[in-house]
Amino acid sequence: MKVLKGQDILALGFMTFALFVGAGNIIFPPIVGLQAGPNVWMAALGFLVTAVGLPVVTVIALAKVGGAMDALSSPIGKVAGTVLAAVCYLSVGPLFATPRTATVSFEVGLAPLTGESPLALFLYSLVYFVLVFWISLYPGRLLDTVGRFLAPLKIIALAILGVAAFALPAGDVGVAEPAYVAAPFSQGFINGYLTMDTLGALVFGIVIVNAIRSRGVESPRLITRYAIIAGLIAGVGLALVYISLFRLGSDSHAIAAGASNGAAVLHAYVQHTFGTLGSSFLAVLISLACLVTAVGLTCACAEYFSRVLPLSYKTLVVLLAAFSLLVSNLGLTKLIQFSIPVLTAIYPPCIALVALSFCKDFWREQGRIVAPVMLVAFLIGVVDAVKGSAWGEHLPDALAHLPLSEQGLAWLIPSLITLLGAFVVDRLLGKRSEALA
Repeated sequence: MKVLKGQDILALGFMTFALFVGAGNIIFPPIVGLQAGPNVWMAALGFLVTAVGLPVVTVIALAKVGGAMDALSSPIGKVAGTVLAAVCYLSVGPLFATPRTATVSFEVGLAPLTGESPLALFLYSLVYFVLVFWISLYPGRLLDTVGRFLAPLKIIALAILGVAAFALPAGDVGVAEPAYVAAPFSQGFINGYLTMDTLGALVFGIVIVNAIRSRGVESPRLITRYAIIAGLIAGVGLALVYISLFRLGSDSHAIAAGASNGAAVLHAYVQHTFGTLGSSFLAVLISLACLVTAVGLTCACAEYFSRVLPLSYKTLVVLLAAFSLLVSNLGLTKLIQFSIPVLTAIYPPCIALVALSFCKDFWREQGRIVAPVMLVAFLIGVVDAVKGSAWGEHLPDALAHLPLSEQGLAWLIPSLITLLGAFVVDRLLGKRSEALA
């Protein structure tokens, strides 16, 4: 029976970690650290629960069903499961996330050096997606190209930044903003949830499993074990990156006070610490981080759609890379505006699906539980999406001010109530069928 060597398992873990860490993961924690001030570690704890815990749990859930999202969503039926999977893959693929990796890496890394001209963005994104296309054409070599080459480079760059954050602080910790004084853990928890890495985990599951199979491993038990180990390695790596970036942000009050986003904090720190080489270092780090994530997303989307469409994997890689190139040239601001409502709507049912997959032994028929809970989570997610859009003012007050709405968790209480009701119905229907038998 074919098994992975220790170095292959480590490379798999590095690959999984590298797939997750995009520019958003690097630029988001510094602003939380800056705004949390002396309460940074309580905020960090909440952030780690949702920005590390949920993605790792999702990888484990997918590993248990072979890596494919449609297997995880089987309790809601083939049609609904296919629609959900397609929406998730398109959202974190060519519609939003993949193009965003190019625009974020350009605006954070290169725009300060080249200027934010449309021509500069086009030339950068063209080279960027040619690389994405070339690497994604050979998914069987992903463990070598990403796990053994790109991921270590990315980890070395992040390690330099992380060590610097602790060894070379930019100054003293500033004053916490009111929200972080009142509830630092809750603020961190909410902000970590909004990173939406769980959607990425749903997409990357099949990439991780296929990377294991590319080494000749066929045993479902071993595939599950290796995928779980990879998820845990990635989780540890993510936690270390976040902790160092929280420290970087909390100590940057003197040089980045009033910064409106994490990119500004990171720029200020890198320039202060590394001098004239700072911008170049940051450009390489962000571009490398985004490139690996874009490759993973492209491979995952091509792999999925090659199974549901009459198109080959290589044809889909060409189409996905070309479409992502076009969308990326809309610019970061427009991409974010388009993506927020869609992601706000689909994230709650995906969390519900992952959470309920671990409890399947508690009910007699999964469909009775999973389908209604996901439906309610999705409907409330749509309400939240409308609330954050231009049509939000037309919502009735009852819907606009649901419990936990301000925290982005309005779907939680209705979903739990639905779960309780569905559980009761499941038990009643189960007993009736037994009586008839």
